[in-house]
Order: sequence, then C-alpha cells, then structure tokens
Amino acid sequence: MRTDEGERLTRLILAVFRTNGRLLAAGDALVAPLGLTSARWQVLGAIELAATPLTAPQIAQRMGISRQGVQKQVNLLLEEGLLEAQPNPGHKRSPFYQPTDRGQQTLAEVDEVQARWANQLAADLPAQDLEAAVRVLHTLADRLDSPP
Repeated sequence: MRTDEGERLTRLILAVFRTNGRLLAAGDALVAPLGLTSARWQVLGAIELAATPLTAPQIAQRMGISRQGVQKQVNLLLEEGLLEAQPNPGHKRSPFYQPTDRGQQTLAEVDEVQARWANQLAADLPAQDLEAAVRVLHTLADRLDSPP
C-alpha cells in the first residue's frame, strides 16, 4: 500500500510519462521543417549544452538514454553533415562528436523556433510552479541515479 507521498509521486510519474510522449510528438513537429526529429535534436542539444565535444556514452549518460540509441542518432547526424567525429586519445573506438558549421546553423534555427514555442507554452504559468517542478524533477533524477 502506498503512502500519501507515494501516491502523489505515482501521479507525478504518470503525468511525466503522458507529458513526455506529447513533448516528443510536439518536438518532432517543431523541428521537422529543419530536417530533424526529437531524438536527433536531443543529441545535438546535449553536445551544444556541454560546449565541448562528447562521446556517444557521455551523451547517453547526460540525457538518460541508451548508448545504442545515441549511436544510431549520431550516425544519422554524421550522414546528414550535422556532426563530425574527432579522435579521442583516451579511447580509439569512442570518438568525440561536435556539430559542423551546418549543425551549428541548424541548432541556431532550432533555438529560435523552440524559444517562440516555449514562450507560448509558458504563458500564464506561475514562475514558482515551474521552478518547483524543475527542482522536484532534478531531485528525482538524482535519487534514481543513486538508488539505496
């Protein structure tokens, strides 16, 4: 039997699952005109946020997705000329990836589109509610990374 806290968390988890599916679909629609999918956007975005080239395992760890899933998207981004591989002196079979000039341009276009979209979604949502949601989700992610 769940405690009251466990019940509230279960409702939050279900809401996150439902929202995640909708965010992925909305993200696909948002970036489709730029030739991307949410998955490719996620990989490019992880590298952009890091501000340094990353390996596929590093991207996977930062984004909470499988290394195989990241590698599939990296391969597509390489084929499309949006990423380039750089040698990794610490691991010959795990190169670093960074956006090409075309990839940087695509990311800039995505940022513009995403900013307008995020501003519309955020309209009339209380700032303190958004900040609380971010804190709770970060805390849950940290706890899930370090199970008892």
